[in-house]
Amino acid sequence: MGQCNDAFGAVKVALALQQAFKLPSVNDLPLSYAISWFEQKAVAVLLAMLKLNIQKIRLGPKAPAFVTPNMMAIFQEKFNISIIGADAAKDVSLMMKGQ
Repeated sequence: MGQCNDAFGAVKVALALQQAFKLPSVNDLPLSYAISWFEQKAVAVLLAMLKLNIQKIRLGPKAPAFVTPNMMAIFQEKFNISIIGADAAKDVSLMMKGQ
């Protein structure tokens, strides 16, 4: 949907779609999420999405400084989080494939 300010609306839309399609989880929708670290509020957005157990989030263009390698391993294991790469076209292609 756009910027960090749109995250609340994006999550509300995803939750409404989950209910409308009677899916067990919002993660069953073919959606991709990308969070860029240009502002501090991106941390709040990430934490809110993790609390909602939203999976397949892409962070970038690199992990924020507070994310240690151990934290990243946990994020990857529990939430299928990955780092945005240097090739934007490849990232978009992977997101469109649900990866």
